[in-house]
Amino acid sequence: MRVVFPFSAIVGQTDMKLALLLAAVDRTLGGVMVFGDRGSGKTTAVRGLAALLPALPVIAGCRFNCEPDAPSSACAGVCRHEGPGQTPAPVVDLPLGATEDRVVGALDLEKALTLGEKAFEPGLLARANRGFLYIDEVNLLEDHLVDLLLDVAQSGENVVEREGLSVRHPARFVLVGSGNPEEGELRPQLLDRFGLSVEVRTPETLAERIEVVKRRDAFDRDPAGFAKTWKSKDAAVRKKVAAAQAMLDAVTVPDAVLETGSRLCMAVGADGLRGELTLLRASRAMAAFEGRDTVTETDLRRIAPMALRHRLRRGPLDDQAGTSRIERAMDDLLAA
Repeated sequence: MRVVFPFSAIVGQTDMKLALLLAAVDRTLGGVMVFGDRGSGKTTAVRGLAALLPALPVIAGCRFNCEPDAPSSACAGVCRHEGPGQTPAPVVDLPLGATEDRVVGALDLEKALTLGEKAFEPGLLARANRGFLYIDEVNLLEDHLVDLLLDVAQSGENVVEREGLSVRHPARFVLVGSGNPEEGELRPQLLDRFGLSVEVRTPETLAERIEVVKRRDAFDRDPAGFAKTWKSKDAAVRKKVAAAQAMLDAVTVPDAVLETGSRLCMAVGADGLRGELTLLRASRAMAAFEGRDTVTETDLRRIAPMALRHRLRRGPLDDQAGTSRIERAMDDLLAA
């Protein structure tokens, strides 16, 4: 099994790590968009998070990662059902040059040519079900694939109708995108689908840069040994995520906190109501992650920039201006 860089060993990048953890606690958040410099640990963080999450209960032999008590109708003729099993949380890369057939699935040519049967060959969306779909440089993704992802992200289901095939299968995943705004803007329709947005930068202090280089070099020289030294810290994070998932439904949001969140969205001019829903869910996930059963205004303050900065009508990709605007509005609300 391939050893991945431990999530807990990532230096700095606090906002990115927190956003990914909250998306793991509550998968209805809508995923995470990470803007930032190349080589700042975006891909490493996604793979590290997936590696420390609890294994998924699945039907052994299922190519759609179906739950043992809820098989998909698409499994017929495609999957071998071998009883209950487990699988690591899948992390699927969606390459920029991927064809639509590779993403959604297509006719199984081998069976068509050798047996004369029309059978479905699952695509990347099937593999990503109940896991993570990671798109590097998502702002460079072709428009037709963006439209396709918007449809699937909204419905949680992938529909394939071609070459006489008609297949539906679940496609519920945490969408994680990364990109550099200097290389092109992300379409507003797709950007709005991401629950949280964070920006990462190359470490600017000498101490942090040295520590990043030391840890990466140690991992490259002895991946297994390095991972072992961080095993206990990753296990502690895994335990917190599992506990937060278990208590999430029991976390309450006082009406006063909900009102503050709505007032904040109105004050900064956030488009639509998706920002308020995300703010509510992310704050609840934050409280659960910290082991609390009630959301506070402190949770709102911590989460608000992540949930709202990409929903502002003015300069949605201007992180500094957006964050400052949200923080000022929060200060005004709490002072009133």
